[in-house]
Amino acid sequence: MNTVRRAAAALAATVAALGAGAAGQAFAAPSPTPSTGKLPAGLYGTKDPTYDGVWRQSLSFLAQRATGYQPSDQAVAWLLGQQCEDGSFASYRADAAKPCDAKTMRDTNATAAAVQALAAVRRQSAAPEKADQAVEDGTAWLKTVQNEDGGWGYGVGGASDANSTSVVVGALAATGTRPTAFTSTGGRTPYDALLSFALPCTDGEGPGAFAYQPDKTGKLLANADATAAATLAGLGKSMVATKASPEQAPACTDLPKPTAERAALNGASHLAKALAKTHHLVQPPMPGAADTAEQPDFGNTADAVVALSAAGASKEAMPALEWLEKNSAAWAKESGPAAYAQLILAARATETDPREFGSVDLVERLNAAGPAPKSPDTSASSTTSDDEDSGFDLWWIIGIGTVVGVGIGFLLSGRKK
Repeated sequence: MNTVRRAAAALAATVAALGAGAAGQAFAAPSPTPSTGKLPAGLYGTKDPTYDGVWRQSLSFLAQRATGYQPSDQAVAWLLGQQCEDGSFASYRADAAKPCDAKTMRDTNATAAAVQALAAVRRQSAAPEKADQAVEDGTAWLKTVQNEDGGWGYGVGGASDANSTSVVVGALAATGTRPTAFTSTGGRTPYDALLSFALPCTDGEGPGAFAYQPDKTGKLLANADATAAATLAGLGKSMVATKASPEQAPACTDLPKPTAERAALNGASHLAKALAKTHHLVQPPMPGAADTAEQPDFGNTADAVVALSAAGASKEAMPALEWLEKNSAAWAKESGPAAYAQLILAARATETDPREFGSVDLVERLNAAGPAPKSPDTSASSTTSDDEDSGFDLWWIIGIGTVVGVGIGFLLSGRKK
């Protein structure tokens, strides 16, 4: 889900490890702390926020609202303070008092995630009008950087990719905007872009999957991360998705005139087959790791669980959810708040109690990773109901959230494509 930020952190850690002669580890090594040695008040997590500060804050908000908690006013104020005057967000700004300028690297993924998070928490925040304005400004900025093909890349002007386009679809839904009405200057919609990344059911290597984006030769290669993200977006859902009803066995079907929904169901079929044998997805070894074997990809496995449940295939998702219950504790502890958030959202999508996730209380762990949130809202207007009190249009009845971060260049786009 957050592979660019993981790759960037791993690269930074690798440089440090090579200098010290340290051996690689099974998990990505901790990223360095900021040069000041002190993290800002209100921020979730203890790792360097350079590549994922806004992202992990946003996911934390979404998971807390999904479990009935409201983030503290201090935490919400920190996220609001990260926004640039034009409505965009960078991955992280160490000095939020300094205005954004031409050198500030705007991040479509961080912006879309923040829009969704602020839409979820604004009604219960200390400054709802300010949060409303931040959501409006963030959405407007995303419109200004939409590519001609209807999609988005990680950075302004970057080629569209399935992951970035999908997380923006979630932001549009959070503001009550139908993706089909959010057209580029060329008249293309986000779904037009998503369909351009969909592999047909006749593809021999990845039937029904989505590619991140075409390779240098124009070929589409199946990518589980992109498939999970695009499956949710194609269904008009985001990461705070509930189990769809009725249940349906995922199948791959090519239509004469493809639709985003059909492509999403095809993506679910691909994910079900990818998880059938080992019940988890895998990732290539991190740079500098001593062990060159493929490692379990906990984050993308959690995302795949949500995507399958949202597509009505929770039966196929449950073995992966159970695998996560047994195996994800060490990964989540090492990775921090975004990981706990992903697991909470996977549990919620399968109607599993996140407080009894194997041997871990995911809600307690997430809440302890930042400023103490406000007590759970058990009233009828609690956000345990996706269509109430989350700042969402009723069309987006499934909820709020995001998936994925993608990057630019080797450092910021070291994805495992």
